[in-house]
Amino acid sequence: MQLQELAARTYARDVLPQTAELWAGRRDLDTYVAHTVALARSGYGRKHYRTYGFFDGQLLVASFKRHERLAHDGPRRLRAFGIGAVFTPAPYRGRGYASAMLASALDRARSEGYDLAYLFSDIHPQFYEALGFVELPSREFSLRADSLPKRRIEVARLEERDWSGLRRCFDLCERRRTFGFTRTPLVWEGQRLRRLQIASSLSGAETNLVVRRGRGVAAYVLGVREPGRDAYVVDEFGFADDEAAGVVPALLRSAAGDLRRLVGWLPPSGTRELLPRGSVRRRKGAILMMAPLSKEGLALVKTASRATSDFSWETDHI
Repeated sequence: MQLQELAARTYARDVLPQTAELWAGRRDLDTYVAHTVALARSGYGRKHYRTYGFFDGQLLVASFKRHERLAHDGPRRLRAFGIGAVFTPAPYRGRGYASAMLASALDRARSEGYDLAYLFSDIHPQFYEALGFVELPSREFSLRADSLPKRRIEVARLEERDWSGLRRCFDLCERRRTFGFTRTPLVWEGQRLRRLQIASSLSGAETNLVVRRGRGVAAYVLGVREPGRDAYVVDEFGFADDEAAGVVPALLRSAAGDLRRLVGWLPPSGTRELLPRGSVRRRKGAILMMAPLSKEGLALVKTASRATSDFSWETDHI
């Protein structure tokens, strides 16, 4: 048995037709394949994204996607990789192939000097615990839109020229946090591309808003309006400074508009404090798990396990 990197076209041909029912959403197969190949060929994909297959002889018996990231824990920078789209074809399930594949990936990463691996589990976290993954706090919030204060602010739709301002806001907010994921320009590129691709399969309308200050961005919110749920789903928000933080509640209320609720992943520390008290509960899906591969990685996992806020935004989901 052997773990091998798969070329984008090979992965598209041999794996995607089998996984489309699970992860294509409303996209047809051709669109699903085109989006995956485009991500692999992007600047982000060439640097940070790979696809792997696990072979028993000549048989491809399992596969996954790998995303390279950096994490920070105080002044330390840690090498991390994310695992997504773990899949075993139906004829080969129950034979331990996925476990052997991920164990091989973790062993290889450890020998290459990585500090931790992470994934977002939708089912059976116990499967990953057996491989050394630790479940981290993963929660979601829900609050009434009218619990946010009203304030007269000038809100605009996110435009292409605003993305550099979003990056600046995000970086400034991250400085308030002890730990989290860092974002290079290429990571931002990958996230923007994935948002554009997934928008066609959403049940609601993507609604991204900013409050500008001069030529820059003072605050922003990324999310989706879902009338069927009577809710605005918050994916991420950020602000440039303490003054800009004061407009975030009004910005969120503007994003909700006539929808009754705001929902989403519980924001990380430094930003969750801007939300009024609402209901918070454990997420049933996208449960963040990490496997430490070094002493530094273990220290980060221990710290994150005790946190009262989530480690990442929904936009970091893979």
